Amino acid sequence: MTQQTSDSQPWCTFCRIVRGEAAADILYQDDLVTAFRDIHPQAPTHVQIVPNRHIPAVDAVTPADAELLARMITIANYLAAKDGIARSGYRLVINNGPQAGQVVNHLHLHLLGGRRLGWPPG
Repeated sequence: MTQQTSDSQPWCTFCRIVRGEAAADILYQDDLVTAFRDIHPQAPTHVQIVPNRHIPAVDAVTPADAELLARMITIANYLAAKDGIARSGYRLVINNGPQAGQVVNHLHLHLLGGRRLGWPPG
């Protein structure tokens, strides 16, 4: 399913994946979000869950985005169960800005699991 959004950016890697213009192992897509496997996984399960419309980072989220954020988390829960990591545990991470490790300037939620994850994370 290719999503068309009015807030899509032609240069954004994640917008291109949402539109079906860039290759990705898409696990889920609906009218609000798209989820796909990370190309540089940091755990056996490493999935990116992104809004279909371009939001540059978590600090650009507004109260109007509450439904979108809830969908991102519920899809993470669904995919964790589908991948068999829900019972053993998983981590959800959103990085904001370069010092936090945000590489792609499009809001994304990392779903990580399938092994023991260390703490502190950084």
